[in-house]
Amino acid sequence: MVVRSGKVMTVFGTRPEAIKMAPVIRALKEREDIETLVAVTAQHREMLDQVLNLFNIKPDYDLNLMRTGQDLFSITCGVLNGLKEILEKEEPGLLLVHGDTTTTLAAALAAFYLHIPVGHVEAGLRTRNKYSPFPEEMNRTLTGSVTDLHFAPTDTARDNLIAEAAALYKIWVTGNTVIDALLHTVKDDYVFGPEFGKVDFNKRLLLVTTHRRENWGEKMRGIYRALIDLTEEFPGIEVVFPVHKNPVVRDVAYEMLGKRSAFHLMEPLDYEPFANLIKASYLILTDSGGLQEEAPSLGKPVLVLRDTTERPEAVAAGTVKLVGTAYDRIYEEAKLLLSDESEYNKMARAVNPYGDGKAAERIVNIVADFLYARRGAQL
Repeated sequence: MVVRSGKVMTVFGTRPEAIKMAPVIRALKEREDIETLVAVTAQHREMLDQVLNLFNIKPDYDLNLMRTGQDLFSITCGVLNGLKEILEKEEPGLLLVHGDTTTTLAAALAAFYLHIPVGHVEAGLRTRNKYSPFPEEMNRTLTGSVTDLHFAPTDTARDNLIAEAAALYKIWVTGNTVIDALLHTVKDDYVFGPEFGKVDFNKRLLLVTTHRRENWGEKMRGIYRALIDLTEEFPGIEVVFPVHKNPVVRDVAYEMLGKRSAFHLMEPLDYEPFANLIKASYLILTDSGGLQEEAPSLGKPVLVLRDTTERPEAVAAGTVKLVGTAYDRIYEEAKLLLSDESEYNKMARAVNPYGDGKAAERIVNIVADFLYARRGAQL
C-alpha cells in the first residue's frame, strides 16, 4: 500500500499557463504518493479549453470566471473569492501556480491568506519595469514574495530571485516546462487542417503574433506597415497571422492586412497546430513571451516586437533579438534575416537556453521531497 505524503493543487486560468502546467500535471498524476487536484479559473475560457482537451486534463474545480468586459479588478476578486472555499475544503499541502497572470497572483495570495505553501513554476522572470509588460511584471514579482518553492527556468531567473533576497534553499533551476509540452506536441508527420488551405508551405513562412497592451494603437500599425513592405520586397514569403480575439487587435489587423494575398489571417489556433506551425515557419515576429522560449527549441529565429523582455537569456544566447516596435528597426532586422543566410544561421543554430524537456520531472521530484519532509514534521 502506498502512503500518500500530501496533496497538491494546481491552479491556472489561461492557455499559456495550461500548456506549461500540463507536463507538471502529467508528472504529478504518475506518482501514487501524491494526491493531485486541478483547479482552473477560466480567466480565458475558449482558449483554455483547447489545451485542456489536447492534454486530456479534467479539472476538479472550474471557477468559470470569464465575462464580457472583465478587467483586472473583477478577475482578481473572482479568483480570491472562488478559491477560498475550495482551499478551505481541500487543505492542500502545496498550491502550484505558473508564471505571471492575474490568476497566478490572486491564487498565490489566497493560499497565503490560508497559510498554504506556494510553489511558483517559471519563477524569477523580470524586466525591472513594473509597467512593461503590464500587469505581468508585477504579477510575477508579487507572487514571488509569498512563494515557498521557486522553480526558476534558468540561472538568470535564479539570480533575479537571489537579488530580491529569496532564500537560496527555496530556489531550484529546472528548465522551462514549455519545452516539455512542445516536444510532446510537435510531430514530423503533422497534417495541417483546412484553415491552412491557402498557405503555400513551399514558401518561407513568417509567423506573426501581436496582442500586448503596450503595443496597441500606432505601434501596432507600424508593425503591420513593416510586414506589408517586407512581403512586397520578398515575394517568396507569406505571413501566417493567428489574430488575437481582442477587437483592438483584430480591427487594425483586418483593416491593414485582411485583403492582401501574402497574408493569411486566421482565428487563434489550438496549441497542437500552433506548435507545428512554429516548426514549419522560417521566422517568427511576436510580442509574446512564450514564443521566445518555444521557437528557439525548433531552430527558429525570433524578432521580439517589444522594448523590454523578461527572457534575456534568449537574447544573450542569440536565438532572439529584441527589435522594439519602430517600423525601421523591424523592417531592417527582418530584411537582414531574409536576405543573409549566414545571419539567419547564427540565430537558427544558437543553443536554446530553456532546457531539455525534463523540467516537469525535476519539479515533481522536488515537490515530493517537500511534501514528504512537511508530513514528517507534522507527525
